[in-house]
Amino acid sequence: MRHILVIDDDPVVLAMAQDFLEEAGYKVSTAADAIYSNEVIYGSNPPDLILMDVMMPLMSGDKKVRALKRRDQSSGIPVLLISGKEEAELQRIASEVGADGYLTKPFNATKLVNAVRTYLPF
Repeated sequence: MRHILVIDDDPVVLAMAQDFLEEAGYKVSTAADAIYSNEVIYGSNPPDLILMDVMMPLMSGDKKVRALKRRDQSSGIPVLLISGKEEAELQRIASEVGADGYLTKPFNATKLVNAVRTYLPF
């Protein structure tokens, strides 16, 4: 079963994403911020894909993507940035930091699962 890590400081977004992705057949882990996500990313069952909010306290999602892409252990994990920012701005940020893609909020189950399947086909 493919493993997805969702990192977002909004518990509602975490719960929705987890429900939508588990319903689609994925194993889902969640983290409320970028710093404490390391135990999942570098643990015994690393994610096959990471969905990460851009604007979070402690460490922003774009800064975390730069860090992930610099480390050999995590550089190959696809990362999709998620944000309520305007799509053009989100696309620019994703491109600048080396994210593999992006998804605008709000999203529904279809939009989320289709975005994930683009980067993580069954």
